[in-house]
Amino acid sequence: MSTKISDEILRAASEISAATMHEAAGKIGALPSYLKPISSGMKICGRAYPVKGPSGCNLWLHRAIAKAKRGDVLIADIGDDKEFGYWGDIMGTSSITKGIAGLVIDGCVRDQFELEEMGFPVFSSGLSIRGTEKKFDGKGSLEEPIILGNIAIEHGDLVLGDNDGIVIIPANQVEDSITKSIEREDKEDATKKRLRDGETTMAIYNWPEN
Repeated sequence: MSTKISDEILRAASEISAATMHEAAGKIGALPSYLKPISSGMKICGRAYPVKGPSGCNLWLHRAIAKAKRGDVLIADIGDDKEFGYWGDIMGTSSITKGIAGLVIDGCVRDQFELEEMGFPVFSSGLSIRGTEKKFDGKGSLEEPIILGNIAIEHGDLVLGDNDGIVIIPANQVEDSITKSIEREDKEDATKKRLRDGETTMAIYNWPEN
């Protein structure tokens, strides 16, 4: 991509909630709500590294680990069959060593406890103990655009996720979205102070009573 998100910008983005970023950017980029962290409190922030592979196979994910760069988030489309454990602690260990920032997968994973213990953030559609195969003749891709839900994801886009969900922001919109997010947070802090002082949301926002 022509725009690369710097490490400094990633650090700034990591301080913002996914919901705030989504709203501030113009309500764009929200991935399907069933994609959640495998453990409460996990947060993910990095540059998208799209992966696509056939259902029941995790070979393309192994290939992605080998080629991804520090600060990348692997974001994977594994076809229609989500009910396999596409990812586990071996892959998490390798990813941490390489500095990969996490995994978002529209499918299931396993080894939830071990991944949580090692501090590797994983957002998935669920957990499954079903083992995968290595389909060496299976078609897939690395770094090519994918679509999850109705969101197009390109190599280098921002991936930001927390307990509320995941948002994808195009790389060339990230800096502006961060600025707008900070402005939104400051405004909300002022509103919460007014609420603590006794005002109501109806009065603050001047909404009609009925």
